[in-house]
Amino acid sequence: MTTNDLILHTLHHSTLTEELRDAEVEDLAKIFELKEYKAGTYLLRPGESELRNTLMMLASGEVEATATIGGEKATLHLLQPGDLAGIITFVGGSVAQISATVMAKTDSKVLLLERSRLESFLSTNPAIVYYVMRGVVRHVHGIVRRMNMQSVEMSNYIYKQGGRY
Repeated sequence: MTTNDLILHTLHHSTLTEELRDAEVEDLAKIFELKEYKAGTYLLRPGESELRNTLMMLASGEVEATATIGGEKATLHLLQPGDLAGIITFVGGSVAQISATVMAKTDSKVLLLERSRLESFLSTNPAIVYYVMRGVVRHVHGIVRRMNMQSVEMSNYIYKQGGRY
């Protein structure tokens, strides 16, 4: 599969492009970059990021988001192709707001979209950018829903155990 084919395939399977026509996805694909990461490479870490202001989308491989909670490392999510990372700084948050560590568990390919490239694209394709940002919101909403469900499941488990850990 060529680089362009992989970018298009990944975009077609992402919440970012759910409302776009094929020709619009092809236009959007031109502003993405594909980067390969070796297993064990960090994409994001709390408080630092060479990829700040960059949205990341997994194309292939295994990438894991973790956080340190109570001194212990906890897996937040194992990203699937089409899943996003780096949303906080991409939408204007500061690097200090990054709380998760994102690491390639296997050799992985990741699509990168710099905020400045999307902003430049905005002048000629405002509708596409609008629908992409709606896709970002849908993706974040899905994360929040998943985390809320996990919280309820954990509370129910603790309640059923009578508060015993």
